[in-house]
Amino acid sequence: MKPKIAFVETSDHFDEIEKEIGPLAESIMISPERLENVVDEIKDFDIVSTFISSNVDRKVLSKFSDLKLIVTRSTGYDHIDVGYANKRGITVSNIPYYGENTVAEHTFSLILSLTRNVHRAYVRTQRKDFSLEGLVGFDLKGKTIGVVGAGHIGLYVIKMAKGFGMNVLAFDINQDDFIAEVLGFTYSELDELMKNSDIISLHAPYNQKTHHMINKENISKIKPGALLINTARGALVDTEAMIWALENGILNGVGLDVLEGETLIEEELEALSSASKDTLTTLIRDHALLNREDVVITPHIAFYSQEAVMRIWETTFGDILAFLGGDAVNTVSIKKKAA
Repeated sequence: MKPKIAFVETSDHFDEIEKEIGPLAESIMISPERLENVVDEIKDFDIVSTFISSNVDRKVLSKFSDLKLIVTRSTGYDHIDVGYANKRGITVSNIPYYGENTVAEHTFSLILSLTRNVHRAYVRTQRKDFSLEGLVGFDLKGKTIGVVGAGHIGLYVIKMAKGFGMNVLAFDINQDDFIAEVLGFTYSELDELMKNSDIISLHAPYNQKTHHMINKENISKIKPGALLINTARGALVDTEAMIWALENGILNGVGLDVLEGETLIEEELEALSSASKDTLTTLIRDHALLNREDVVITPHIAFYSQEAVMRIWETTFGDILAFLGGDAVNTVSIKKKAA
């Protein structure tokens, strides 16, 4: 019997899905909703493809009777209870590579927006104010960037930084001395990187060990006046500590493509009617960041280029087709962390 396959968190790519998967499926469901909102409609489905806003936890997974494969259209998979899925015999696959250069390019768009006050100047000109006061920037050449997480994306950031004539420090639990020599960067402990970097850019995976890796205890070690960039996961940084560092001059600016609790902002009205105190606190803190001139925020679009989206869907189809052919690829487990 052909499998039933659901694609959630999407309202596009109907033609591609039908062309690649249609002939092999008994039925296909496509929905812009998160998985937890439609699970009762597809609880007898065999394969589900989701994205990062779905909370694929034990409660959701327990509702499925025949689920065999989850394909997340992302590199990170912290939104999935992989351990419980594995115990249930459910294979979990991800998209290990799709937008390393894409995210790295967006990283530098945030950096340049801050170093050259692009966002601040734009807002000012919308008010017909063309004065230069407070808009002096600084060159990247000769400055030091600290790259936290020298994986696939981090290495692209390092390559671009060298193109700007920057010095590079990198922190990663897995070090490759050959790559460091070829690209001309130096590995450093996190504290030393924070102390000596003019710009800190986060590209680490999110897990229990990296939760709030920038926190109240260590954020004061950052070089005064540095910039912090996060295009990885919001919860790598303690939001309260970041606001404190901005208000006390430790951080001169922050560029964020991700926010701690960002999914809560998407559901603000719903959250405000039924949220816990912690949920409300997160919302308030995030709104405090939204209203600051020294903070540039984009809505989780670092991955979002035409080319990267195409690669995501091509790999998603490949994961599903390989699984149907008896050869699971790009599988993840609780012992393997996304880079």
